[in-house]
Amino acid sequence: MQHAAGVNAAFDHPCPIRDVLDRIGDQWSFLVLESLAERTLRFNELSREIGDISKQMLSRTLKRLEMDGFVQRTIYAEVPPRVEYRLTDLGRGFLVPMQALVQWADAHHEQVCQSRRAYRSAAATTD
Repeated sequence: MQHAAGVNAAFDHPCPIRDVLDRIGDQWSFLVLESLAERTLRFNELSREIGDISKQMLSRTLKRLEMDGFVQRTIYAEVPPRVEYRLTDLGRGFLVPMQALVQWADAHHEQVCQSRRAYRSAAATTD
């Protein structure tokens, strides 16, 4: 959405739920946030913690999370430069409802899978 110069819009996206979930609901963002939940990590530590994420995808994910205010990146003037990532207060606050969702998914996953199997079975008999 375009805004006229000098106009301070309250939001850049008209649907807050879609906007936030589109940004953090990808394959990697929640894993990055979870990895940073307990401590500050450097890029390579994060990469090892997550495991199967490419360096390019981790970099892209961290930039998006930083842009949205979930992660803070700190660069230390050392040789070689040291860069650390940590959750912001916004990122920590976001983990609370997301962890509740993860707990719900864990508790109900088998029921969801059973429903899918029953649906496919019923659909196969009507085809």
